Amino acid sequence: MMKNFEDMQKMSKDSMDATMKSFGSISKATQTIAAEFADYSKKSFEDSTKVMEKLLGAKSLDKAIEIQTDYAKTAYEGFVAQATKIGELYADLAKETYKPFEAYVVKATPAK
Repeated sequence: MMKNFEDMQKMSKDSMDATMKSFGSISKATQTIAAEFADYSKKSFEDSTKVMEKLLGAKSLDKAIEIQTDYAKTAYEGFVAQATKIGELYADLAKETYKPFEAYVVKATPAK
């Protein structure tokens, strides 16, 4: 009876340890993702401001269209790259969040 109680206590402790490690991973990854969003937003704003200045200084309609077209292409490529990076960060978040529970699940699963 005492052995079962000790096993239950150890399992509870292992579960709590895994949960705390998981929360730590979530916190760290969330901060990284938020920083990426902030950096991208800042860069995007700066780029659009530069383009607006160029547009205001354009001497012809053709030059304005060229500036806008270049900006649209660059903005799209930047967005796709950032979306890919954020997707990878979320995938890493999922892996790191689950990692502390891998060993716990193996221990808690009864052998066949």
